[in-house]
Amino acid sequence: MTDVESPSYVPGHGVLKGRTAVITAAAGAGIGGATARRFLEEGARVLISDAHARRLKEHQAELAGEFGAASVAAAPCDVTDERQVRALFDTAVREHGRLDVVVNNAGLGGTADLVDMTDEQWSRVLDVTLNGTFRCLRAALRHMRESGGVIVNNASVVGWRAQAGQAHYAAAKAGVMALTRCAAVEAAEYGVRVNAVAPSLAMHPHLVKVTTPELLAELISREAYGRYAEPWEVANVIVFLASGYSSYMTGEVVSVSSRHP
Repeated sequence: MTDVESPSYVPGHGVLKGRTAVITAAAGAGIGGATARRFLEEGARVLISDAHARRLKEHQAELAGEFGAASVAAAPCDVTDERQVRALFDTAVREHGRLDVVVNNAGLGGTADLVDMTDEQWSRVLDVTLNGTFRCLRAALRHMRESGGVIVNNASVVGWRAQAGQAHYAAAKAGVMALTRCAAVEAAEYGVRVNAVAPSLAMHPHLVKVTTPELLAELISREAYGRYAEPWEVANVIVFLASGYSSYMTGEVVSVSSRHP
């Protein structure tokens, strides 16, 4: 295994210019926040959403200071609440007139061996990660079936790989992959593309909180580059799937990883 330094940040090239995008779980320093920034750098207008209202407000203010208030809106949303999900997408269409791109990034992890896992732990992860993606996907398609668009779901390589303590998360992410493929077949007649990314190990503050240093070291050691992915590296693949560069792709799950499943 060879240790490789993180690459230089890739500048924007305007590939999403004029597009309007909704990005869930986009407050903070994770994949959602990085995706919002990359979309803005590529010329999109974004509506960022998150269940954490304070953090969402702070991130909106930060992005608005860099890219202009007209480019960044925010709406709190708990993806386990159907009413809030509908309101989120209704707000996007009302404020921008149309909905071009949706990134379903909201998810919840955790670690528990199956033999000790409670019904509540199982159900909570499934409700946020899989059911939440379903609710947002359904709400988005109800708007997009009139005008077309692109949807990108955030899955995980854990949906392919076995990992101890991750039965609930793995089942949820495998479900997101299957949901992506089925939705893509149904949405094709509307001119809507539906794909997913499957990151392996993207470092962000929440991951550090829920993962032991020993497990992180082990996971990093399995990567061919000997490092974790930066969140913006995953966001770059989401930009590709949201752009015209992937116009003939739908129903695909793209691994963002430096090792095979």
